[in-house]
Amino acid sequence: MPLLDIRDRLIVGLDLPTVDAAEEMVATLGDTVTFYKVGLQLCFAGGLTFAERLVDQGKKVFLDVKLLDIDNTVEHAVQNIAKLGMHFCTIHAYPKAMRAAVKGKGTSDLRLLAVTVLTSMDEADLAAAGYATNPAELVARRAADARAAGMNGIVCSPEEAGAMRAVVGAGMAIVTPGIRPAGSIVGDQKRVATPAAAIRAGADHLVVARPILEAADPKAAAKAILSEIEVASAI
Repeated sequence: MPLLDIRDRLIVGLDLPTVDAAEEMVATLGDTVTFYKVGLQLCFAGGLTFAERLVDQGKKVFLDVKLLDIDNTVEHAVQNIAKLGMHFCTIHAYPKAMRAAVKGKGTSDLRLLAVTVLTSMDEADLAAAGYATNPAELVARRAADARAAGMNGIVCSPEEAGAMRAVVGAGMAIVTPGIRPAGSIVGDQKRVATPAAAIRAGADHLVVARPILEAADPKAAAKAILSEIEVASAI
């Protein structure tokens, strides 16, 4: 991985109900934040056009749509996403879907991330879904599949980030949601860590939504996380 600018290591998740709310948050955060995640909630409220505007403003965008479908559909969806100027796009880490996504990406600059195991899931959730394994083992298996498919990175919880570097190698990005600064409410997340712990574990990018969006002063909250990232990166 090339050396990352500290600000590019924080991805703020714009998990908000409307484009107006997202635009207001971007304006509030100003130059403090350079990288945003646009996920399913915002996508279905006009978020794709908004994401393109963010790119036009010089921001990086992580399009978190977690694609999973038949090969032809995934391939052609990624072909269209690659035209939008997004930096990251997520694909569920099923081998066929990932290979189709890599084919669809072609020679574009879009970077594909494999979603391994959602941070809201624990071993009991995996068992209920029919998996006879634990999150760490499934993440490792899917990370290896992602590397074999030619993906650009993985999404995993900070609990697995450290072990995954040996699996994916130096060239793939490790992106970790489930980030909760000390004292934050965990909410529906189950495999979480502080920003410093995630960076020390080997994460390249941290995805943070509620601890910033719901803060009394979102810009101050973002700056505090960036400061924690900078200190942890220097250790």
